[in-house]
Amino acid sequence: MGLFGFGKKKHQSKEALEAAAGENEEAVDAAENVDEAQEVVALPEPSAEYEGRGDEHGPWDVEDENVPDYDEYLDMGSYYLPFLKGIELRVKANRATQQVLGTTITYGSSSVEIEAFAAPKTLGLWDDVRADLIEVEGVFGTELALPVTVKGGRKVLTRIVGVDGPRWMLRGIFSGKAATDPEGEEAKALNQFFADIVVERGDDPLAPRDLIPMHPPVAPAERKAAKAAAEEAEQKTEIPGKPKGPFDSDQ
Repeated sequence: MGLFGFGKKKHQSKEALEAAAGENEEAVDAAENVDEAQEVVALPEPSAEYEGRGDEHGPWDVEDENVPDYDEYLDMGSYYLPFLKGIELRVKANRATQQVLGTTITYGSSSVEIEAFAAPKTLGLWDDVRADLIEVEGVFGTELALPVTVKGGRKVLTRIVGVDGPRWMLRGIFSGKAATDPEGEEAKALNQFFADIVVERGDDPLAPRDLIPMHPPVAPAERKAAKAAAEEAEQKTEIPGKPKGPFDSDQ
């Protein structure tokens, strides 16, 4: 899906958000039998401003000085997902092209849909996309609260978070208890999960607000095997008997 119907009027952006939240609600309904998750350390109390991204808190960029070790994360292309016991991962893709568009993480009766977008070099996106919607102060600074109607006419409240990074914006749509009970275990667990994500924008030219390209999940073991194979192939291509080090005048 696009990001809030960019290039259209703002009231259309709200409709796009409602559609995205409605899709995410399906993950909530399917998560009743998820195993109990391990205890997760909660983020600090909600504040009026979200400060310290890349310094004390995430989501992180691969180039951040204090980026967590993401060798054991799940590689999705545009971002790396941390491990959390008891979650269910759903990959959203275009049926026609099989292009991966995002992921939804379900934990208990809650879920968060995650997408990463390209952003301008100098300005973030979140201030722009949240205009004209219901704003609340939350763990990640200014967030959005959006009531949506899902299948069967039931109304649910979603909580929409956006965090700007170096030429990217990471968006999360929280639903279930993670949107309605900020002090509950599920909200704290998914807040921490979202904050631990590591984004890799890449160097490809992308228009602001475009989705950063993704690929199917690559497990840590697969990444390590691919790296080892690449190193082995590089060693085999070296010229036999090639002198090591700098040449002197005799050589």
